[in-house]
Amino acid sequence: MPGTDLFGAEEKKEVLDVLDTGCLFRYNHEHLRQEMWKAREMEEEVKQFTGAYYAHAVSSGSTAVASVMAAAGLGFGDEIIVPPFTYIATIEGVLLGGGLPVFAEIDETLCLSAEGIEKAITPKTKGVMLVHMCGAAADMDGIMEVCRKHNLTLIEDAGQALGAFYKGTSVGLFGKAGGFSFDFFKITTAGEGGVCITNDKEIYDIITQFSDHGHDHIGDNRGMEQHPILGTNFRISELHAAVGLAQMRKINTIREAKRSHKVYLKQRLSEVAGITFRHLPDEEGDSGTFLNFFLPDQATAEKAAKALGEAGVGAAYWYTNMYHFINQWDHLKELRSPFKMAIHHLGAPQDYKNLELPKSQEVVGRLISIGMKVTWTEEEREALANRMTAVLKEVLAH
Repeated sequence: MPGTDLFGAEEKKEVLDVLDTGCLFRYNHEHLRQEMWKAREMEEEVKQFTGAYYAHAVSSGSTAVASVMAAAGLGFGDEIIVPPFTYIATIEGVLLGGGLPVFAEIDETLCLSAEGIEKAITPKTKGVMLVHMCGAAADMDGIMEVCRKHNLTLIEDAGQALGAFYKGTSVGLFGKAGGFSFDFFKITTAGEGGVCITNDKEIYDIITQFSDHGHDHIGDNRGMEQHPILGTNFRISELHAAVGLAQMRKINTIREAKRSHKVYLKQRLSEVAGITFRHLPDEEGDSGTFLNFFLPDQATAEKAAKALGEAGVGAAYWYTNMYHFINQWDHLKELRSPFKMAIHHLGAPQDYKNLELPKSQEVVGRLISIGMKVTWTEEEREALANRMTAVLKEVLAH
């Protein structure tokens, strides 16, 4: 949890600013807030860091995805291509927006591949929900080419990838819009929160309205604002934005530290015969959030993950993870929901229970990820590398 590694006086100061005014609401109430607008300031920091023309803070990464999807005009009955390796919120966003998820293959980028997207396209396909998984960008050249060829709307779930760039452009700015997460486990955190970014003014306006009951935010009297569209409540509070603001001011420090640790650990693990690493289409644009590596086969990866855990190394083995890989999504496969969605009326576009994604199964089955901590000392980092290399050499020797 890199962001929370650096919690300190800065976060406390911003939160106390809000508590001193008593204005926890992000809009209006100018007479209370003493010129303090934490959500606006957080958005400005995100714009400056990413280079986005527009940024809008919302209540979570999940609501960022939902807002982006709504603003892009994707909804009822639209087939949306999605990855099987992502946090389940990506799929929930498509379903709750009325879309029909169509799963396509990932590759060793850990993201949807251009080839996988191409093979999943049907006459009903309207968009691609691209996830930049584990902190690095997908193959944007190939994916953009496929989207242009088939006139598909691209939207980006960059929940785990704030700080990731592709050839100098921030993830989230390749499609109509993108969304980041600021939850407790991300590179920068607000406890709960998210941010949508875009270079399209019309898309931005829809996001700001949709995330706040359709309000146009014109004038100083909230009770008299107009409602150009229907919306919902995806607002971020000033308290959460205050934490996110302080964290955004640290993101360059966080990113540099994580990238440095990752370079060192990757070099050390390169000494272990039999290990290969995630393919990064733009290594310079990597956020450094995770060190991702592959074992020769699934059985060896399972043994390695278990052995690393026993040695005190926090290794993520996504293949059996309950939230991030399709194998464990029984509630999705059976479409268990307390209310009826479009997919219940229209039917699923794929047989989710018997879906065949051999490439994705093979990739995730061999994958192990190690999260990078900002606060590791050189001694701690070296000790970790020693444990990891010793464990992995032992596993691969048998």
